[in-house]
Amino acid sequence: MIRFQQVSLTRGIKPLLENADLTLNPGEKIGLIGANGAGKSSLFALLRGELHADLGEVDFPARWRMAYVAQETPALERAAIEYAIDGDANLRKLEAELAQLESAPHGAAEGVRIAELHTALADADAYTVRSRAEQLLTGLGFSGEQMQQPVASFSGGWRMRLNLAQALMCPSDLLLLDEPTNHLDLDAIIWLEDWLKRYPGTLVIISHDRDFLDGVVNVIVHIDDRKLKRYTGNYSAFERQRAAQLALTQAAYEKQARQRAHLQSFIDRFKAKATKARQAQSRMKMLAKMEELAPLRAAAEFSFEFREPASAPNPLLVMEDVAAGYRVDNPSDHTSVDKPIVSGINFSLQTGQRIGLLGVNGAGKSTLVKTIAGELTPLTGVVRLGKGLVIGYFAQHQVEMLRHDESPLWHLSRIAPTTREQELRNFLGGFNFGGDMVTSKIAPFSGGEKARLALALIVWQRPNLLLLDEPTNHLDLETREALTMALAQFEGTLVLVSHDRHLLRATTDQFMIVADGRLQPFDGDLDDYRDWLFKTKLGKAETTPAAQPKATFAASGQAAESREDRQERRRLEAEERQRLSALKKPIESRIKRLDEQMAKLHQRKTDVDGKLADPAIYDDANKEQLKALILDQAYLARELEQLETEWLEQQEALEQISI
Repeated sequence: MIRFQQVSLTRGIKPLLENADLTLNPGEKIGLIGANGAGKSSLFALLRGELHADLGEVDFPARWRMAYVAQETPALERAAIEYAIDGDANLRKLEAELAQLESAPHGAAEGVRIAELHTALADADAYTVRSRAEQLLTGLGFSGEQMQQPVASFSGGWRMRLNLAQALMCPSDLLLLDEPTNHLDLDAIIWLEDWLKRYPGTLVIISHDRDFLDGVVNVIVHIDDRKLKRYTGNYSAFERQRAAQLALTQAAYEKQARQRAHLQSFIDRFKAKATKARQAQSRMKMLAKMEELAPLRAAAEFSFEFREPASAPNPLLVMEDVAAGYRVDNPSDHTSVDKPIVSGINFSLQTGQRIGLLGVNGAGKSTLVKTIAGELTPLTGVVRLGKGLVIGYFAQHQVEMLRHDESPLWHLSRIAPTTREQELRNFLGGFNFGGDMVTSKIAPFSGGEKARLALALIVWQRPNLLLLDEPTNHLDLETREALTMALAQFEGTLVLVSHDRHLLRATTDQFMIVADGRLQPFDGDLDDYRDWLFKTKLGKAETTPAAQPKATFAASGQAAESREDRQERRRLEAEERQRLSALKKPIESRIKRLDEQMAKLHQRKTDVDGKLADPAIYDDANKEQLKALILDQAYLARELEQLETEWLEQQEALEQISI
């Protein structure tokens, strides 16, 4: 198992962990989450031995084999498939030793060693390694032709896929993955999720993709307040537990604040009176000993909304017999050749449509979106735009086109030159660009902050058609959720390409698929799309996790449900939801009633405490009133304690039903 015992870690002047304890069991799949800068990557560095704790110990079995994704990829001339196989360092070592022995004259001793090496290679599954590497690379989106291309020929994102392939090829007992989905599209993520579900070792993964975490992990570790807090279950279970925990913490904090105020009030009233000095001293000691709970520190949630479009043409856009693709110039003879990617497009966008575009990597989704946005001219056919059409287009190259030597305010001023600066500042403040940040150069901004700025520029323009191509790349969980909420309330038309299934489910109501060079409706949901992928494009890309290379498993495509089975399952799930709702309803009603009762008692107690804080109440003439107030105060405190205890019990009962 992995143990963190009283671990403290500081980077520069920033403390990341303080006396943190954590135990992780073999075979668990752990999602590591926390705010940006909380120390997630530093915790990985601790496990890799690249950092050492300032205090405490980090321990796991020395015999464990560890795999992780390298952050740098050398520009090698080595073929991609060979680079992926290099991830199995032990196999490569055995191959190298065998080649050396077989290439030189050898005697009996060398012959014995050669035999041992052949046995060791068989145990390492060396004779199927190329097939396994091909299946793995196919799952990650590489074509057969790409597998033979040199590593140096790939872009940065594809090189990161190769590094991920190396990590997955490495037989391991502990696998560390830091944002593995950042450079993947939906089909590769679905394949990776399936692979990781079957990984038999211990997995620790950092990700901002909640659906991915929900599908893979069974433990969440939250870095919060420089501690490591463990939650059982996936990300959705963590959110439920965290919300309940925050509610309890807030209740405990408010209760303690009332107790402290009461003690302090007694001390302030009586510490100068000889007859009450001993009691005042006693309460001062009680106050000093009382553990001070931190106030609820829920970070201010980031949120924004799309402004209502100024117009709503219908249809917004019509495409007739369009071929979308690229015109490639041939400099040798000054001619050009058309390379269509998606052909025969007959498509109209109606006001209010919310379309999710599906399709495997390279099918042409981005090409289609660029053509709709007007960034690519149709190779054939006609595109007619509705009068008053305003397109808001977000793609990764929009982020890259931002001027790094200029500020957020400068960027917004360019598209709103006549607007008052204070109005622009206020608007940018709503996107968390406040203070000096609004006038600072964006060069040092994180990828998420630049993406947030690009979104702000789109929102300002009040589009009636949003074209979003992978808008969540580099966004943290909080910003992704803010984008999801904003898109769900957007009053215009949406076309979305995303690998974030939570975003797709929450913001679109129909899917279209780009496949085999055509655009057509997709009759199904994301579960149907997953089945389609494994039956068609990914059916041959299933490979056993490298920690147990000889293990057998059922193909996901073979295990897929039929449409009838899925409908029956959903019917049963709906019945179960209704049953749980019926169980929850009386508990929720009781909790609501308890909240109302506690609010009234708190108000009465505040009134009583206020009267007891008046020095005049302690005059001899007010003895009877004082006695009555003290009795009221004791009664109210007892009643509140009983109600709070029942409230906690009801919350726990509700949580058990939710689980």
